Amino acid sequence: MCGIVGAVAQRDVAEILVEGLRRLEYRGYDSAGVAVVDAECNLTRVRRLGKVQELAEAVELEQVAGGTGIAHTRWATHGEPSEANAHPHMSGDIAVVHNGIIENYEALREVLKGRGYEFTSETDTEVIAHLVEWEYRNSDTLIEALHKTAAQLEGAYGTVIVDRKDPSRIVVARSGSPIVIGYGVGENFLASDQLALLSVTRRFSYLEEGDVAEVTRRSVKVLDVNGNEVQREIIESTVEHDAGTKGQYRHFMQKEIFEQPTALKNVIEGRVTADSVITESIGVNAVEILSKVEHVQIIACGTSYNSGMAARYWFEAVAGVSCDVEIASEFRYRQFVTRPNSLLITLSQSGETADTLAALRIAKEKGYMAVMTICNVSGSSLVRESDIAFMTRAGTEIGVASTKAFTTQLAAMLMLVTAIGKHQGRIDAAKEAEIVKEIHALPVHIESALAYDKEIEDLAEDFADKEHTLFLGRGEYYPIAMEAALKLKEISYIHAEAYAAGELKHGPLALIDADMPVVVIAPNNDLLEKLKSNVEEVRARGGQLYVFADEKAGFEGDENMKIISMPHVNEITAPIFYTVPMQLLAYHVALIKGTDVDQPRNLAKAVTVE
Repeated sequence: MCGIVGAVAQRDVAEILVEGLRRLEYRGYDSAGVAVVDAECNLTRVRRLGKVQELAEAVELEQVAGGTGIAHTRWATHGEPSEANAHPHMSGDIAVVHNGIIENYEALREVLKGRGYEFTSETDTEVIAHLVEWEYRNSDTLIEALHKTAAQLEGAYGTVIVDRKDPSRIVVARSGSPIVIGYGVGENFLASDQLALLSVTRRFSYLEEGDVAEVTRRSVKVLDVNGNEVQREIIESTVEHDAGTKGQYRHFMQKEIFEQPTALKNVIEGRVTADSVITESIGVNAVEILSKVEHVQIIACGTSYNSGMAARYWFEAVAGVSCDVEIASEFRYRQFVTRPNSLLITLSQSGETADTLAALRIAKEKGYMAVMTICNVSGSSLVRESDIAFMTRAGTEIGVASTKAFTTQLAAMLMLVTAIGKHQGRIDAAKEAEIVKEIHALPVHIESALAYDKEIEDLAEDFADKEHTLFLGRGEYYPIAMEAALKLKEISYIHAEAYAAGELKHGPLALIDADMPVVVIAPNNDLLEKLKSNVEEVRARGGQLYVFADEKAGFEGDENMKIISMPHVNEITAPIFYTVPMQLLAYHVALIKGTDVDQPRNLAKAVTVE
């Protein structure tokens, strides 16, 4: 959610700020704004409701100039989307942008009103502006004022501040919401995501929890939570910024669906030989940790939760290790018991998901043997705060509805499961070689799934006028059905639900009629005959069925049941394979419905607030 960009330079920075916001559009937002200060201490603030392009046109029209500035894209939490609620917010000579939520803003607001401050927005962010302005009156420096302000704030925030009277510096504070510093030559930058700055620098450092920093053209001063000056490591980014173009594709989501064979090659590369998993490639001390694991606890949100649910079947059936999966926002707020020799795994595309990060921090105090993250973004908070970081290497994912992050998470967990089973003696060399063979074959299998694009596009026409859809699966395909339902509702706004097919007679059959499409995932496995019985339950009640079936499954279609015959794939990797046609179905239905595929309403890519 939300995006922050800042710059201190000799040159005009307005275009740099706006371009940075463009690169963060994938995160989701409803308004955008900039504040730029020139050498004569003139501050120009421009805010617009809607897309960054509208802000860009306004900035150009007003000929905004100056070498110091901050910019922001807002995703509404406090107050409706409006120009008045858009960032930056101001108090006197102070301008502020902010990601996150200030939980005690109402109490602070009342205190500030008592001091004579007037509020012009409904946001929690305006509280920060007024607090900094108040503290600056009795502080020697702006960074001191921000440090005093940060001590009064409760919640999650990444906040950046400029002072009209001093265009030589920007100050920034980080608590629970990521901030990265970008280092140039005679100029420096900051942002909520390094992608925003890749056009101007490749050298970055990441602020840690509680840090406050002062950024000038030639220096970066960082104070830790105790006010001590510290040095944060500067790293050279190797990220390839592929967010700027869709290439031959109509949408980023479509592009990312078709990038999955390459993404899977990347996650596999260097981690498996011809017949075995290279455990050391998973992380430092991985062999020692995985050989002792007696239980796995997965915490995640959204799509990552669904991938964890699918992987649970592998952990228990293949590695013989008990596994629990829980939604991070539930896990963090309940009393839980830590099992002996338990490995905590967090799953996240961004590595900054607020609930998952908070759950990680709580769990680290509860005696877990080790903490691992499976993540797509190097340098993210989850990566930095975990004992082991197993990177999915999916590449930049721009579409809000996650696709390649999901399939690469599954591939990573399959390798992890195989390594655990191997080091605990539950998988012999022959079984490991069989699994690894199928892992190597994954990119080719996904290519074959993508070949169904046109057939699925035609099928999508049947969903154009529907308001509800039901997805069914059994065993490890139930979580795949969950992910399919999530994708359809996210981007087409059709109400969709997933059920374990055996649960039909316990309630969902009441929903079945000709206007409720029922999508069935039907691999040729041990549960096939049970699944066929469930299909007949729907058929007998006049339901319209769409069965994505293994070519050897023996389904026969009729006017009420369309069969999409899929090539046979080994059961160990088939859940990943069947994910792809579900993604394509959601995409093509959304196209027909005319929704905003890449930036669906009310959603954001990186959920950095509760």
